[in-house]
Amino acid sequence: MNLKKTMMFGTIGAALAITAFTSDKKPQNKKPENKKPAFEVSCDEFADLQVLRYQIPGFETLTPKQKELAYYLYEAANSGRDMFVDQRYRYNLTVRKTLDAILTNYKGDKTSSEWKNLVSYAKRVYFSNGIHHHYSNIKFVPTCSYAYFCSVINQIDNAKLPLGGSDKNQFLVLMKSVIFDPNFDAKVVNLGSDVDNVAASANNFYEGLTQKEVEDYYNSRISKDDLTPISWGLNSKMIKENGQVSEKVWKVGGMYSPAIEKVVFWLQKAVEVAENDKQRLALELLVKYYLTGDLRVWDDYNIAWVNDTESRIDVVNGFIEVYDDAIGKRASFESVVSIKDMEATKRIAAIAAEAQWFEDHSPILPEHKKKSVKGITAKVITVIQEAGASSPSTPIGINLPNANWIRQQHGSKSVSLGNIVKSYNTIGAKSPMMKEFCISQEEIDRNAKYGALAADLHTDMHEVIGHASGQINPGIGDPDQTLKNYASTLEEARADLVALYYVYDQKLVDMGVMPSLEVGKAEYDGYIRNGLITQLTRLQLGENLEEAHMRNRQLNASWAYEKGKAENVIEMFQKDGKTYVKINNYERLRELFGELLREIQRIKSEGDFQAAQALVEGYGVKVNQDLLKEVNIRFKKLNVAAYKGFIQPKLVPVMVNGKLVDVKVEYPNNFLQDQLDRNKKYGFLPAMN
Repeated sequence: MNLKKTMMFGTIGAALAITAFTSDKKPQNKKPENKKPAFEVSCDEFADLQVLRYQIPGFETLTPKQKELAYYLYEAANSGRDMFVDQRYRYNLTVRKTLDAILTNYKGDKTSSEWKNLVSYAKRVYFSNGIHHHYSNIKFVPTCSYAYFCSVINQIDNAKLPLGGSDKNQFLVLMKSVIFDPNFDAKVVNLGSDVDNVAASANNFYEGLTQKEVEDYYNSRISKDDLTPISWGLNSKMIKENGQVSEKVWKVGGMYSPAIEKVVFWLQKAVEVAENDKQRLALELLVKYYLTGDLRVWDDYNIAWVNDTESRIDVVNGFIEVYDDAIGKRASFESVVSIKDMEATKRIAAIAAEAQWFEDHSPILPEHKKKSVKGITAKVITVIQEAGASSPSTPIGINLPNANWIRQQHGSKSVSLGNIVKSYNTIGAKSPMMKEFCISQEEIDRNAKYGALAADLHTDMHEVIGHASGQINPGIGDPDQTLKNYASTLEEARADLVALYYVYDQKLVDMGVMPSLEVGKAEYDGYIRNGLITQLTRLQLGENLEEAHMRNRQLNASWAYEKGKAENVIEMFQKDGKTYVKINNYERLRELFGELLREIQRIKSEGDFQAAQALVEGYGVKVNQDLLKEVNIRFKKLNVAAYKGFIQPKLVPVMVNGKLVDVKVEYPNNFLQDQLDRNKKYGFLPAMN
């Protein structure tokens, strides 16, 4: 599971203090220092988005062989990016290639507001890997007119456009619906309780099928008594032709073959320079999986990957997270290439070492606790490259594998993305959000002092302890299949609640990973404020919550608020026409988090769909529209981007006589040009699949 970065202030926002030392002695005849300019984190801003940059400290200290390995994994990551674009929506590659053609070939006036609006739309498409918002999943449309779009297209040579066999007029008619009609394929993921979640979602995972047909297909193949269940549907598109249901597997020789062949090419080169035998085995199994599409091989790979704990360079690569499938079966392509941060890992490793203590002292029911927590490996990583579902919008923490039985029997890896978090903190420290939405100077000061550490600890606990905790009752099978469209929300809520329960525990102070319970208070302040108020800055009037992480945060915060009302645990009030939230009893709030954790673990352990539906729909979906209107007005005045993502660094090989001898890092600062370059270099798939 991936913990997505969503907070714009609060638990993430404190910057490192810099102390300047001065001397009363003036240096004599000292030459001026040639200081390197400070690394600029922010590089672009458009619509509701801000594009950031991150550095790769420590890359230069890698051995030549490690750099070579990192480069091959970097290329494998980028070679798969087209797959995610196509998975999000069947016309996404057509739209992207059209925009590429316009931006590369249009020779007309580029000073008009219409042109600038079209360029802004292109940036949004590149950022979201398609025409639906990367977080809300709702389709966005250009602010330029359709007539202007047609006039631009008519100036582009047909040979440069992805017309797909149609003439330009037919193409423009199609694009009118695809690009300009907000009601045509309006949501890439529709989690509504009153709709067919498969038919109502615009993703490219299904064709001609209903939700019932999909569920019936898999129910006939899944045994709840299977102790090592296959992740059915994880790596295929399901279609119905002539009344027959079948799967188009994503593998070499199957769907997405041109891109997967490139991924395999670079992975095979990585095998040759693997750091050790365990890493080599894992990479060989990953190659075998892409060659065969066999999901049992995918399980074998994940087990081998979990067992590789010594490598300095690591990679996540595959069809992994199921957030983009409303019923949680099909996974999106993503890749994260990284270096282990040896020093920063000490904190998260200390938490992992106490995993059994946390499990034993959890407030969940005894029968749902693991008697023996196995194989939790935790580290802080320095990201080298992200692609697919991890870019430009990136997680800040990752816990894999996702298969419950592998985590239970073999363990898992939990990571915090250290250099990504650092860039977020750099920007967050400058945010005006605290002053606008926080009523108490005490909270503001506490956040400034402990906010960054609180966020780090929450991520650590969420990934290391949260996702790895608890066990499923015998005979339940895979709870993610049983809980359907509520599975992802409840899993993220469960992991958050583990983090929240323990971040206000004296145990963390005794372990030396935080100085006092004030850190826990800072986390509670930010989490409740975000869950009840500030995450609404991401919604438009009339919308409710669709994205799993947003649903989980509102669920946890609003449930605690409602259950603690009689005791005034959390107070929501207005001052000068503005709504604020204040925690009056941190100890009781922790107890409430524990009670909700117990119930959500029960729901998951028992596969209780009815209770899952009632909990998510009752607390995690509906938004108070009056509050949303107020929050939007307040937020708009701040001129702050609601969402942030990253332009990725580039690894440049240094070749001598055809042999790679070194790898250099470049940090692009032009998001649009970087996307055009990557689209061209890694555009391996046709306009439609």
